Amino acid sequence: MNPFFQPQPRPEPHRHVSHRHASRRHALVATVAAVLGLAVAGPAAAQAPAYPSKPITFVVPFAAGSATDQLARAIGQSVTTDTKQAVVVDNKAGASGMIAAQAVAKAAPDGYTVLITTNTTHAANEHLYKKLSYDPVKDFVPVTGLGKGGQVLVVNAAAPYKNVGELIAAAKKSPGKLSFGSGSSSSRVAGEMLKQLAGVDILHVPYKSNPLAITDLLGGQIDLMITDTSTGVPQIKAGKLRALGYSTKKRGAQLPDVPTIEEAGVKGYDMGYWFAAYVPAGTPAPVVARLNELLGQATKSAAAQSFYDMAGSEAWTTTSDELAKFQAAETQKWGQVIKAAGIQPE
Repeated sequence: MNPFFQPQPRPEPHRHVSHRHASRRHALVATVAAVLGLAVAGPAAAQAPAYPSKPITFVVPFAAGSATDQLARAIGQSVTTDTKQAVVVDNKAGASGMIAAQAVAKAAPDGYTVLITTNTTHAANEHLYKKLSYDPVKDFVPVTGLGKGGQVLVVNAAAPYKNVGELIAAAKKSPGKLSFGSGSSSSRVAGEMLKQLAGVDILHVPYKSNPLAITDLLGGQIDLMITDTSTGVPQIKAGKLRALGYSTKKRGAQLPDVPTIEEAGVKGYDMGYWFAAYVPAGTPAPVVARLNELLGQATKSAAAQSFYDMAGSEAWTTTSDELAKFQAAETQKWGQVIKAAGIQPE
């Protein structure tokens, strides 16, 4: 017997039942129905829609056509194929990636706004600027690494230096005479690391972009630079630049005959670049896990592999915790090089 209802005595034939009593009885029935309805609907209502259930926005800190932008679009194609949800790439270039990083840090923590970025925003900037508009650790949840790449030490093809050893010998013979150009934080710090580990004095010449520095290298205005492979390899293959060394501990796939800078005699040299994905702090763990899975699968797609081959980089995926630890180590390494170089934060 339902405990909410107790047997009621049948009213006498001519006894009047007030509207007040009838209203109470109707209210009780409605209440019970509502309770029973909630009991049935509760589990279904508590279950959130499967992620993703709407379009995802990939925020990129650099301009359309940049390496990061190209990778984001390649990854996005795969995510769309797997989920049937559109991926929109939003380029928020400027201020060394700070505009994009701040936008994502302030976005809703629901997994629908993802920062596709590099070591610039999450390892270098805090050492290059006195004040950031975001916290690279507290404002984000790491999702996964997406790729790694190296840079190449190049000189003009007409230069007398045939290898890293000869270049360093010339720099030691005439301190401050040779110059290196850079048009990115990765290129600048790579050059500073070479100076520090080789014990040489080489003048730094800043540029707004690596291609501009390459132009002056070809024209003889500077003596060397360490540049990204997508900028340097075409000039190397055209015979206009000579590659002396690769910046990571592993030789570059596009330049298998070029020794690493460490192999060439600069012990401990290792300075590459990396791509990774982050979401706003507070994003639910199940969403982060699903996004990690989707992005990991995307790095294996044909579009992503085409990008890695073109850029001279390789796929690199991690767990959220692994990326956090890697980021901490990279931040420390970049900070040490920048401080030793005497680079003052802007």
